[in-house]
Amino acid sequence: MRSKIAALTAAALFAVILGAGACFAEEAPQWAKEIGARGRVKAAEAKTAELFKGDDGAYYKNGGELGQMMTNFVYGDVYNVGKLTDKQRALITLSVLTVNQTLDELKAQVKAAVNAGVSPEEIQEAIYQCAPYIGFSKALAAADKMNEALREKKAAPPKSMATVTEADRGEKGYLTQKSIFPGGLDGMYQSSPENRRHVAEYLASMCFGDFYTRGALDIKTREILTLCIISAQGGCEAQVKAHVQGNLNVGNDEDTMVAAITQCLPYMGFPRTLNALACVDEVVKR
Repeated sequence: MRSKIAALTAAALFAVILGAGACFAEEAPQWAKEIGARGRVKAAEAKTAELFKGDDGAYYKNGGELGQMMTNFVYGDVYNVGKLTDKQRALITLSVLTVNQTLDELKAQVKAAVNAGVSPEEIQEAIYQCAPYIGFSKALAAADKMNEALREKKAAPPKSMATVTEADRGEKGYLTQKSIFPGGLDGMYQSSPENRRHVAEYLASMCFGDFYTRGALDIKTREILTLCIISAQGGCEAQVKAHVQGNLNVGNDEDTMVAAITQCLPYMGFPRTLNALACVDEVVKR
């Protein structure tokens, strides 16, 4: 009996090996063949040398083979998708790392952003923009790492970019929100039960008043960052779709959104990237 089972097992294994061999014997399509001719490793080496000075990139070097695989993918592949500037890519990366709370990597990327010419205020605002969507505690943890990195780079501490006061934050927030979502808070406020209307008020005064009105980053930049922040969390497809429409409303086109979401891919993985791209596709077609 045992010899019969062993023989069957060997036969099954042989069949699997033959099947695998047949699979690899099939010729790959031309697009797959061309991937190896793109010279991505040299491109990645050039870009990382530009962005990471001295020990700024130690986080990735300490990662050994996996760190090298990541830098080749990020700076050899992803950086070639779309027409985003290095500054835009840096701000998107900082936002997604804040969402993920990968704070040691965030510190390395703050230094890379400084080397790319991003101002301390712009770095600060990319991190602050996350607060309404992930909560203050996580944004504060990221801001602490940001300040640590800026001190090590001997960069000037970021200045306050607030533009509203306690007296006008609600009004200015409402008007800012309405400029992005023309059909927004009025309907939400009026249709909400009395015991929930405070949420609409908070959206106006806190999310769009305290944050969207701040300086250093314009509305188009804040809205593309918000799309990336929400996409990186996963399970927020309804909000992703809303902010795809918001991006269209402020002038960020489909290609810009696709490039921005692609920039998030190394940090949030394929499932959330594919879900976000599906949301873009659905809203643009609608």
